[in-house]
Amino acid sequence: AAAGPHFPPKAEHVIYLHMVGGPPQMDLYDYKPQMQEWFDKDLPDSVRMGQRLTTMTSGQARFPIAPSKFKFAQHGQCGMWVCELLPYTARMVDDMCFIRSMHTEAINHEPAITYIQTGNQVTGRPCLGAWASYGLGSLNENLPTFVVLVARSTNTEQVQAISARLWSNGFLPGEHAGTSLRSAGDPILFINNPPGVTRDVRRMTLDGLNALNELTLAEVGDPETRTRIQQFELAFRMQASVPELVNTASEAESTFALYGEEAKNPGTFAHTALLARRLVERGVRFVQVYHNNWDTHANVAGRLPDQCRDVDRACWALIQDLKNRGLFEKTLVIWGGEFGRTIYSQGGLTTENYGRDHHPRCFTMWMAGGGTKGGTIYGETDDFSYNIVRDPVHIRDFHATVLHLLGFDHERFTYPYQGLDQRLTGVEPARVIQELLA
Repeated sequence: AAAGPHFPPKAEHVIYLHMVGGPPQMDLYDYKPQMQEWFDKDLPDSVRMGQRLTTMTSGQARFPIAPSKFKFAQHGQCGMWVCELLPYTARMVDDMCFIRSMHTEAINHEPAITYIQTGNQVTGRPCLGAWASYGLGSLNENLPTFVVLVARSTNTEQVQAISARLWSNGFLPGEHAGTSLRSAGDPILFINNPPGVTRDVRRMTLDGLNALNELTLAEVGDPETRTRIQQFELAFRMQASVPELVNTASEAESTFALYGEEAKNPGTFAHTALLARRLVERGVRFVQVYHNNWDTHANVAGRLPDQCRDVDRACWALIQDLKNRGLFEKTLVIWGGEFGRTIYSQGGLTTENYGRDHHPRCFTMWMAGGGTKGGTIYGETDDFSYNIVRDPVHIRDFHATVLHLLGFDHERFTYPYQGLDQRLTGVEPARVIQELLA
Protein backbone atom coordinates (compact mmCIF):
# COMPACT_ATOMS: atom_id res chain seq x y z
CA ALA A 1 0.00 0.00 0.00
CA ALA A 2 1.12 3.58 -0.68
CA ALA A 3 2.53 5.55 2.23
CA GLY A 4 0.00 8.32 1.51
CA PRO A 5 0.54 12.11 1.51
CA HIS A 6 0.84 14.24 4.64
CA PHE A 7 -1.46 16.94 3.23
CA PRO A 8 -3.55 17.35 0.05
CA PRO A 9 -1.18 17.32 -2.95
CA LYS A 10 -1.24 20.08 -5.54
CA ALA A 11 0.27 17.73 -8.13
CA GLU A 12 -1.05 14.23 -8.76
CA HIS A 13 1.35 13.50 -11.62
CA VAL A 14 4.89 14.48 -12.61
CA ILE A 15 6.47 14.68 -16.07
CA TYR A 16 10.20 15.20 -15.55
CA LEU A 17 12.05 16.18 -18.73
CA HIS A 18 15.74 15.63 -18.03
CA MET A 19 18.21 17.14 -20.49
CA VAL A 20 21.17 14.77 -20.24
CA GLY A 21 24.56 16.47 -20.34
CA GLY A 22 23.83 19.88 -18.83
CA PRO A 23 22.31 22.66 -20.99
CA PRO A 24 24.30 25.93 -21.18
CA GLN A 25 22.23 28.32 -19.05
CA MET A 26 23.80 31.50 -20.45
CA ASP A 27 22.86 30.44 -24.00
CA LEU A 28 19.22 29.72 -23.13
CA TYR A 29 17.75 31.48 -20.07
CA ASP A 30 20.44 33.29 -18.04
CA TYR A 31 20.97 36.36 -20.24
CA LYS A 32 24.35 38.07 -19.71
CA PRO A 33 24.67 40.99 -22.19
CA GLN A 34 27.66 42.41 -20.27
CA MET A 35 29.76 39.49 -21.51
CA GLN A 36 29.81 40.88 -25.07
CA GLU A 37 32.47 43.32 -23.89
CA TRP A 38 34.48 40.46 -22.38
CA PHE A 39 34.97 38.37 -25.52
CA ASP A 40 38.26 36.43 -25.31
CA LYS A 41 39.26 38.13 -22.07
CA ASP A 42 40.33 35.90 -19.19
CA LEU A 43 37.88 34.86 -16.50
CA PRO A 44 38.95 36.91 -13.44
CA ASP A 45 40.40 34.98 -10.51
CA SER A 46 38.04 36.99 -8.30
CA VAL A 47 35.11 35.27 -10.06
CA ARG A 48 36.49 31.75 -10.12
CA MET A 49 37.82 31.99 -6.54
CA GLY A 50 39.80 28.78 -6.89
CA GLN A 51 36.73 26.66 -7.54
CA ARG A 52 37.14 23.11 -8.77
CA LEU A 53 37.41 22.52 -12.54
CA THR A 54 37.09 19.32 -14.55
CA THR A 55 40.24 17.70 -15.93
CA MET A 56 38.97 18.61 -19.40
CA THR A 57 39.80 22.31 -18.89
CA SER A 58 41.98 22.46 -15.75
CA GLY A 59 45.05 22.19 -17.99
CA GLN A 60 44.09 25.10 -20.26
CA ALA A 61 46.57 27.96 -20.27
CA ARG A 62 43.66 30.43 -20.35
CA PHE A 63 39.95 30.59 -19.55
CA PRO A 64 38.71 33.00 -22.26
CA ILE A 65 35.18 34.39 -21.94
CA ALA A 66 32.73 33.15 -24.59
CA PRO A 67 29.66 35.42 -24.75
CA SER A 68 26.53 33.78 -26.11
CA LYS A 69 26.28 34.16 -29.88
CA PHE A 70 22.49 33.94 -29.72
CA LYS A 71 20.02 36.81 -29.43
CA PHE A 72 17.72 37.20 -26.44
CA ALA A 73 14.43 39.03 -25.92
CA GLN A 74 12.07 39.57 -23.00
CA HIS A 75 8.72 37.80 -23.05
CA GLY A 76 5.44 37.70 -21.17
CA GLN A 77 4.22 39.85 -18.32
CA CYS A 78 7.03 38.43 -16.17
CA GLY A 79 9.64 39.79 -18.59
CA MET A 80 11.70 36.58 -18.74
CA TRP A 81 14.69 36.74 -21.08
CA VAL A 82 14.63 33.79 -23.51
CA CYS A 83 17.05 32.82 -26.28
CA GLU A 84 15.95 33.08 -29.91
CA LEU A 85 16.32 29.29 -30.25
CA LEU A 86 13.23 28.79 -28.06
CA PRO A 87 10.40 30.72 -29.77
CA TYR A 88 7.64 28.34 -28.63
CA THR A 89 8.86 28.29 -25.03
CA ALA A 90 8.93 32.11 -25.10
CA ARG A 91 5.15 32.12 -25.67
CA MET A 92 4.39 30.43 -22.35
CA VAL A 93 6.81 32.01 -19.86
CA ASP A 94 3.90 33.27 -17.77
CA ASP A 95 2.88 29.65 -17.18
CA MET A 96 6.38 28.67 -16.04
CA CYS A 97 8.52 29.32 -12.99
CA PHE A 98 12.24 29.63 -13.65
CA ILE A 99 14.95 28.81 -11.14
CA ARG A 100 18.15 30.51 -12.30
CA SER A 101 20.09 29.69 -9.14
CA MET A 102 20.18 25.89 -9.01
CA HIS A 103 23.48 24.46 -7.75
CA THR A 104 25.11 21.13 -6.97
CA GLU A 105 28.44 19.76 -5.73
CA ALA A 106 28.87 17.18 -8.52
CA ILE A 107 30.99 18.25 -11.47
CA ASN A 108 30.95 15.09 -13.64
CA HIS A 109 27.95 13.47 -15.33
CA GLU A 110 27.48 10.17 -13.54
CA PRO A 111 27.55 11.53 -9.97
CA ALA A 112 25.68 14.70 -11.03
CA ILE A 113 22.77 12.98 -12.77
CA THR A 114 22.61 10.40 -9.98
CA TYR A 115 22.49 13.26 -7.45
CA ILE A 116 19.64 15.17 -9.06
CA GLN A 117 17.67 11.98 -9.70
CA THR A 118 18.22 10.24 -6.33
CA GLY A 119 19.43 12.88 -3.86
CA ASN A 120 22.87 11.29 -3.52
CA GLN A 121 25.98 11.12 -5.71
CA VAL A 122 26.44 7.44 -4.83
CA THR A 123 24.35 5.02 -6.89
CA GLY A 124 21.89 2.57 -5.39
CA ARG A 125 19.31 4.86 -3.83
CA PRO A 126 15.68 5.33 -4.94
CA CYS A 127 15.09 8.00 -7.56
CA LEU A 128 12.46 10.73 -7.36
CA GLY A 129 10.00 8.68 -9.44
CA ALA A 130 10.36 5.68 -7.13
CA TRP A 131 9.71 7.89 -4.09
CA ALA A 132 6.58 9.28 -5.79
CA SER A 133 5.39 5.74 -6.53
CA TYR A 134 6.02 4.67 -2.94
CA GLY A 135 4.26 7.73 -1.56
CA LEU A 136 1.23 8.04 -3.81
CA GLY A 137 0.66 4.59 -5.29
CA SER A 138 -1.09 3.76 -8.54
CA LEU A 139 -4.11 5.30 -10.26
CA ASN A 140 -4.25 2.61 -12.97
CA GLU A 141 -3.85 -1.09 -12.19
CA ASN A 142 -3.16 -1.83 -15.87
CA LEU A 143 -0.05 0.36 -16.22
CA PRO A 144 3.06 0.90 -14.08
CA THR A 145 3.01 3.75 -11.57
CA PHE A 146 6.38 5.04 -12.80
CA VAL A 147 7.35 4.96 -16.50
CA VAL A 148 10.64 5.94 -18.19
CA LEU A 149 10.94 7.16 -21.80
CA VAL A 150 14.28 7.78 -23.53
CA ALA A 151 13.92 10.19 -26.46
CA ARG A 152 16.26 10.16 -29.44
CA SER A 153 18.15 13.40 -30.09
CA THR A 154 18.58 14.65 -33.67
CA ASN A 155 22.24 15.48 -33.07
CA THR A 156 24.39 12.73 -31.58
CA GLU A 157 27.83 14.36 -31.43
CA GLN A 158 28.33 13.70 -27.72
CA VAL A 159 25.77 11.35 -26.22
CA GLN A 160 26.09 10.53 -22.52
CA ALA A 161 25.52 7.01 -21.20
CA ILE A 162 22.42 6.56 -19.06
CA SER A 163 21.32 3.34 -17.40
CA ALA A 164 18.55 1.76 -15.35
CA ARG A 165 20.41 2.77 -12.18
CA LEU A 166 18.80 6.19 -12.68
CA TRP A 167 15.25 4.81 -12.37
CA SER A 168 16.04 2.27 -9.67
CA ASN A 169 13.86 1.58 -6.64
CA GLY A 170 17.03 1.40 -4.51
CA PHE A 171 16.08 0.17 -1.04
CA LEU A 172 12.35 0.67 -1.68
CA PRO A 173 10.27 -2.41 -2.63
CA GLY A 174 10.89 -3.54 -6.22
CA GLU A 175 7.42 -2.53 -7.42
CA HIS A 176 8.52 1.14 -7.27
CA ALA A 177 11.28 0.84 -9.92
CA GLY A 178 10.64 2.63 -13.20
CA THR A 179 9.43 0.66 -16.22
CA SER A 180 11.24 1.71 -19.39
CA LEU A 181 9.27 1.74 -22.64
CA ARG A 182 11.30 1.30 -25.82
CA SER A 183 10.75 3.53 -28.86
CA ALA A 184 11.37 0.78 -31.45
CA GLY A 185 10.02 -2.77 -31.66
CA ASP A 186 7.93 -4.03 -28.77
CA PRO A 187 7.58 -1.21 -26.18
CA ILE A 188 8.54 -3.76 -23.52
CA LEU A 189 10.60 -6.83 -24.35
CA PHE A 190 8.59 -10.06 -24.36
CA ILE A 191 5.31 -8.19 -23.76
CA ASN A 192 3.73 -10.30 -26.49
CA ASN A 193 3.16 -14.02 -26.20
CA PRO A 194 5.46 -16.19 -28.36
CA PRO A 195 3.96 -17.97 -31.36
CA GLY A 196 1.73 -20.85 -30.31
CA VAL A 197 1.07 -19.52 -26.81
CA THR A 198 -2.49 -18.27 -26.43
CA ARG A 199 -3.69 -15.85 -23.77
CA ASP A 200 -5.47 -18.72 -21.99
CA VAL A 201 -2.24 -20.73 -21.87
CA ARG A 202 -0.38 -17.68 -20.53
CA ARG A 203 -3.05 -17.26 -17.84
CA MET A 204 -2.77 -20.89 -16.79
CA THR A 205 1.04 -20.65 -16.66
CA LEU A 206 0.87 -17.54 -14.46
CA ASP A 207 -1.63 -19.20 -12.13
CA GLY A 208 0.82 -22.07 -11.65
CA LEU A 209 3.74 -19.70 -11.03
CA ASN A 210 1.69 -17.63 -8.60
CA ALA A 211 0.78 -20.74 -6.61
CA LEU A 212 4.46 -21.65 -6.30
CA ASN A 213 5.39 -18.08 -5.35
CA GLU A 214 2.63 -18.00 -2.72
CA LEU A 215 4.12 -21.15 -1.15
CA THR A 216 7.55 -19.52 -1.12
CA LEU A 217 6.11 -16.31 0.36
CA ALA A 218 4.39 -18.26 3.18
CA GLU A 219 7.60 -20.15 3.93
CA VAL A 220 10.21 -17.40 3.63
CA GLY A 221 8.21 -14.19 4.03
CA ASP A 222 10.35 -12.17 1.57
CA PRO A 223 8.32 -9.11 0.43
CA GLU A 224 10.12 -9.24 -2.93
CA THR A 225 8.24 -12.48 -3.62
CA ARG A 226 4.98 -10.57 -3.20
CA THR A 227 6.37 -7.94 -5.59
CA ARG A 228 7.15 -10.67 -8.14
CA ILE A 229 3.57 -11.96 -7.97
CA GLN A 230 2.19 -8.44 -8.45
CA GLN A 231 4.56 -7.69 -11.34
CA PHE A 232 3.65 -10.91 -13.17
CA GLU A 233 0.00 -9.94 -12.91
CA LEU A 234 0.68 -6.37 -14.05
CA ALA A 235 2.67 -7.66 -17.03
CA PHE A 236 -0.29 -9.85 -18.02
CA ARG A 237 -2.64 -6.87 -17.94
CA MET A 238 -0.11 -4.72 -19.81
CA GLN A 239 -0.33 -7.09 -22.77
CA ALA A 240 -3.60 -5.30 -23.50
CA SER A 241 -2.98 -1.81 -22.06
CA VAL A 242 0.47 -1.03 -23.56
CA PRO A 243 -0.38 -1.60 -27.26
CA GLU A 244 -3.36 0.75 -26.80
CA LEU A 245 -1.14 3.29 -25.03
CA VAL A 246 1.52 3.51 -27.75
CA ASN A 247 -0.94 3.53 -30.65
CA THR A 248 -0.85 7.28 -31.27
CA ALA A 249 -2.72 6.83 -34.57
CA SER A 250 -5.89 7.24 -32.51
CA GLU A 251 -4.93 10.87 -31.77
CA ALA A 252 -6.83 13.63 -33.57
CA GLU A 253 -5.03 15.57 -36.29
CA SER A 254 -5.36 18.66 -34.09
CA THR A 255 -2.97 16.97 -31.64
CA PHE A 256 -0.31 16.54 -34.32
CA ALA A 257 -0.92 20.13 -35.44
CA LEU A 258 0.08 21.07 -31.88
CA TYR A 259 3.17 18.87 -31.51
CA GLY A 260 4.23 18.92 -35.17
CA GLU A 261 4.80 16.12 -37.66
CA GLU A 262 7.78 14.85 -35.66
CA ALA A 263 5.29 13.53 -33.10
CA LYS A 264 4.34 10.82 -35.60
CA ASN A 265 7.90 9.50 -35.56
CA PRO A 266 8.49 7.12 -32.59
CA GLY A 267 11.53 7.97 -30.51
CA THR A 268 11.59 11.70 -31.26
CA PHE A 269 11.23 14.07 -28.34
CA ALA A 270 7.90 15.28 -29.75
CA HIS A 271 6.54 11.71 -29.88
CA THR A 272 7.89 11.08 -26.39
CA ALA A 273 6.18 14.21 -25.03
CA LEU A 274 2.91 13.05 -26.57
CA LEU A 275 3.36 9.62 -24.96
CA ALA A 276 4.02 11.34 -21.63
CA ARG A 277 0.64 13.09 -21.89
CA ARG A 278 -1.07 9.80 -22.82
CA LEU A 279 0.51 8.12 -19.80
CA VAL A 280 -0.59 10.85 -17.39
CA GLU A 281 -4.05 10.82 -18.95
CA ARG A 282 -4.25 7.09 -18.14
CA GLY A 283 -3.26 7.57 -14.50
CA VAL A 284 0.51 7.01 -14.48
CA ARG A 285 1.94 8.96 -11.55
CA PHE A 286 5.48 9.73 -12.71
CA VAL A 287 6.86 9.92 -16.24
CA GLN A 288 10.63 10.35 -16.51
CA VAL A 289 11.87 11.50 -19.93
CA TYR A 290 15.54 11.66 -20.95
CA HIS A 291 16.82 13.68 -23.92
CA ASN A 292 20.53 13.36 -24.64
CA ASN A 293 23.42 15.31 -26.24
CA TRP A 294 23.34 18.51 -24.15
CA ASP A 295 27.02 18.04 -23.20
CA THR A 296 28.30 20.92 -25.33
CA HIS A 297 32.06 20.76 -24.79
CA ALA A 298 32.47 21.97 -28.39
CA ASN A 299 30.46 23.27 -31.35
CA VAL A 300 27.73 25.04 -29.40
CA ALA A 301 26.78 26.88 -32.59
CA GLY A 302 26.22 23.63 -34.47
CA ARG A 303 24.61 21.56 -31.73
CA LEU A 304 22.45 23.86 -29.62
CA PRO A 305 20.03 24.78 -32.45
CA ASP A 306 19.37 21.05 -33.01
CA GLN A 307 18.82 20.46 -29.31
CA CYS A 308 16.39 23.35 -29.03
CA ARG A 309 14.48 22.35 -32.16
CA ASP A 310 14.01 18.90 -30.64
CA VAL A 311 12.44 20.15 -27.40
CA ASP A 312 11.07 23.68 -27.90
CA ARG A 313 7.80 23.09 -29.74
CA ALA A 314 7.21 19.76 -27.99
CA CYS A 315 7.47 21.31 -24.51
CA TRP A 316 5.08 24.09 -25.51
CA ALA A 317 2.67 21.58 -27.08
CA LEU A 318 2.79 19.38 -23.97
CA ILE A 319 1.78 22.30 -21.74
CA GLN A 320 -1.03 23.35 -24.10
CA ASP A 321 -2.22 19.75 -24.42
CA LEU A 322 -2.34 19.31 -20.63
CA LYS A 323 -4.27 22.57 -20.36
CA ASN A 324 -6.77 21.55 -23.03
CA ARG A 325 -7.47 18.29 -21.21
CA GLY A 326 -7.78 19.78 -17.73
CA LEU A 327 -4.55 18.10 -16.57
CA PHE A 328 -2.22 21.10 -16.24
CA GLU A 329 -3.20 22.12 -12.72
CA LYS A 330 -2.58 18.63 -11.35
CA THR A 331 0.50 17.71 -13.43
CA LEU A 332 3.92 19.07 -12.48
CA VAL A 333 6.21 19.46 -15.50
CA ILE A 334 9.94 19.78 -14.76
CA TRP A 335 12.72 20.68 -17.24
CA GLY A 336 16.46 20.78 -16.58
CA GLY A 337 19.85 19.07 -16.60
CA GLU A 338 22.27 17.84 -13.95
CA PHE A 339 24.45 20.99 -13.87
CA GLY A 340 25.25 24.09 -15.92
CA ARG A 341 28.13 25.14 -18.12
CA THR A 342 31.05 27.59 -17.94
CA ILE A 343 31.11 31.11 -19.33
CA TYR A 344 34.68 30.46 -20.47
CA SER A 345 35.33 28.47 -23.62
CA GLN A 346 36.66 24.95 -23.70
CA GLY A 347 39.01 24.56 -26.64
CA GLY A 348 38.87 26.96 -29.59
CA LEU A 349 36.99 30.25 -29.39
CA THR A 350 35.65 32.47 -32.17
CA THR A 351 32.79 34.96 -32.21
CA GLU A 352 30.71 32.32 -34.02
CA ASN A 353 31.55 29.13 -32.11
CA TYR A 354 32.87 27.84 -28.81
CA GLY A 355 32.55 25.02 -26.30
CA ARG A 356 31.61 25.05 -22.65
CA ASP A 357 32.76 22.82 -19.78
CA HIS A 358 30.69 21.49 -16.86
CA HIS A 359 29.75 24.01 -14.19
CA PRO A 360 28.03 22.95 -10.93
CA ARG A 361 27.90 26.37 -9.24
CA CYS A 362 24.78 27.61 -11.08
CA PHE A 363 22.30 26.41 -13.67
CA THR A 364 18.69 27.01 -14.73
CA MET A 365 15.66 24.75 -14.44
CA TRP A 366 11.96 25.42 -14.94
CA MET A 367 8.70 23.98 -13.68
CA ALA A 368 5.10 24.46 -14.80
CA GLY A 369 1.66 23.38 -13.59
CA GLY A 370 1.04 21.18 -10.58
CA GLY A 371 0.74 23.98 -8.03
CA THR A 372 3.71 26.09 -9.17
CA LYS A 373 3.48 29.85 -9.57
CA GLY A 374 3.57 30.78 -13.25
CA GLY A 375 5.57 33.84 -14.28
CA THR A 376 8.07 33.47 -11.41
CA ILE A 377 11.76 34.19 -12.00
CA TYR A 378 13.68 33.02 -8.95
CA GLY A 379 17.37 33.49 -8.17
CA GLU A 380 20.14 35.47 -9.78
CA THR A 381 23.71 34.84 -10.85
CA ASP A 382 26.63 37.24 -11.29
CA ASP A 383 27.48 38.91 -14.60
CA PHE A 384 29.50 35.83 -15.61
CA SER A 385 26.76 33.30 -14.81
CA TYR A 386 29.42 31.71 -12.60
CA ASN A 387 28.31 32.31 -9.02
CA ILE A 388 24.90 32.79 -7.41
CA VAL A 389 24.34 36.24 -5.91
CA ARG A 390 20.70 35.86 -4.78
CA ASP A 391 18.37 33.06 -3.62
CA PRO A 392 20.43 29.89 -4.13
CA VAL A 393 18.50 26.63 -4.62
CA HIS A 394 20.35 23.42 -3.85
CA ILE A 395 19.22 20.09 -5.29
CA ARG A 396 17.92 19.19 -1.81
CA ASP A 397 15.72 22.32 -1.83
CA PHE A 398 14.43 21.39 -5.28
CA HIS A 399 13.55 17.87 -4.10
CA ALA A 400 11.88 19.21 -0.94
CA THR A 401 9.77 21.55 -3.10
CA VAL A 402 8.72 18.80 -5.51
CA LEU A 403 7.77 16.52 -2.61
CA HIS A 404 5.76 19.37 -1.06
CA LEU A 405 3.79 19.75 -4.29
CA LEU A 406 3.09 16.00 -4.14
CA GLY A 407 1.75 16.37 -0.60
CA PHE A 408 4.78 15.33 1.46
CA ASP A 409 6.80 16.91 4.24
CA HIS A 410 10.27 15.87 3.10
CA GLU A 411 11.47 15.49 6.70
CA ARG A 412 8.68 13.02 7.55
CA PHE A 413 8.61 11.18 4.22
CA THR A 414 10.91 8.29 5.11
CA TYR A 415 11.61 4.59 4.61
CA PRO A 416 13.39 2.43 7.22
CA TYR A 417 16.63 0.93 5.88
CA GLN A 418 19.88 -0.12 7.57
CA GLY A 419 18.75 1.30 10.90
CA LEU A 420 17.93 4.76 9.53
CA ASP A 421 14.76 6.53 8.45
CA GLN A 422 16.01 7.24 4.94
CA ARG A 423 14.89 10.39 3.10
CA LEU A 424 15.19 11.64 -0.47
CA THR A 425 16.61 14.90 0.89
CA GLY A 426 19.08 13.14 3.20
CA VAL A 427 20.23 14.52 6.55
CA GLU A 428 21.56 17.94 5.49
CA PRO A 429 19.29 21.00 5.64
CA ALA A 430 16.72 21.43 2.88
CA ARG A 431 13.84 23.86 2.51
CA VAL A 432 10.70 24.20 0.43
CA ILE A 433 11.00 27.24 -1.87
CA GLN A 434 7.68 28.89 -1.03
CA GLU A 435 8.13 31.61 -3.68
CA LEU A 436 7.70 28.95 -6.39
CA LEU A 437 4.31 27.81 -5.10
CA ALA A 438 1.00 29.11 -6.39
